[in-house]
Amino acid sequence: MNCIISKISDPYFNLAAEEYLLKNRNEDFFLLYRNEPSIIVGKHQNTYAEINWDFVNTHKLKVARRLSGGGTVYHDRGNLNFAFIRKGLEGKLVDFKKYTAPIQEALYKMGIDTKYEEHNSLNLNGLKVSGNAEHVFKKRVLHHGTLLFSTDLGNLEEAIDIRPGQYSDKAVRSVKAKVANISESIKSKLTIEEFESGIMHYFRESNPGCETYIFDKKEIQQINKLKVDKYETWQWIFSYSPKYKFSNAIKLDKGNLEVMMDVDKGLIKNASISGSLLIPEKLRELEISLPGLYHKPDQILKAWDKVAGKVSFSQRETYAILSAFF
Repeated sequence: MNCIISKISDPYFNLAAEEYLLKNRNEDFFLLYRNEPSIIVGKHQNTYAEINWDFVNTHKLKVARRLSGGGTVYHDRGNLNFAFIRKGLEGKLVDFKKYTAPIQEALYKMGIDTKYEEHNSLNLNGLKVSGNAEHVFKKRVLHHGTLLFSTDLGNLEEAIDIRPGQYSDKAVRSVKAKVANISESIKSKLTIEEFESGIMHYFRESNPGCETYIFDKKEIQQINKLKVDKYETWQWIFSYSPKYKFSNAIKLDKGNLEVMMDVDKGLIKNASISGSLLIPEKLRELEISLPGLYHKPDQILKAWDKVAGKVSFSQRETYAILSAFF
């Protein structure tokens, strides 16, 4: 087995690295990495329905879509991500317990006794500390998961805001769970770096012949290309979402605004706009202008500004109006 500790905290790079190793190499890999603050949605989820749009924009969080299914997770430098990328027998590749078991054993060696629970999670003292997901490609499997060690749980709670009332679709929904940090349940004062080293030490000890793997220059170029061409794109992150119906309403001092839209592959197909923020003729003009645009903040804002014209709205009001569309 090849062992990698990524020193790169860019979620797009690390997700691309997982896919590169899965689809372009034949060896087995064990990978550890930590990302900067970001939200990672599952492959089959509606991204907008899973995130707190206002919080994400205010805090400039990166939003990414991973290759595997399952629910949305929050990453920051206090969360350790692990990934197994291995070959196996066709039809026997999906096995969550097989890949969570060595993680549990590594944690146990460090005095952390977790339990495997429903939804493929690891719990500590009844609280979730690890979520897991898998993706199969030919005769290889990617199993990856999170380990909440010293994550900002306040930001986690705020960033992942599930709002089923606004989005109607057939996307996979995240299952809300009570979470905790591993660091809060251990007596020793480990740093996240020491925790990471402890996990890797266990795998080196339990897998004789485990070798450190370092990406060469050509591989980094290929991973970066995959990152730019796929993982950083709005098309993959947002428009890959299943088609959905969206509805929302806001109320400001100057009036109210009600929005309804049908969106497919990121494109607005139909829109219904009503309220008292603009005269009916202007609202109808906006309504007509939206179909054919992408459900993106910059395109929505441009359409609004064009219709609103000389009507004066403060920056705060404009932001509130924009939020009505998300």
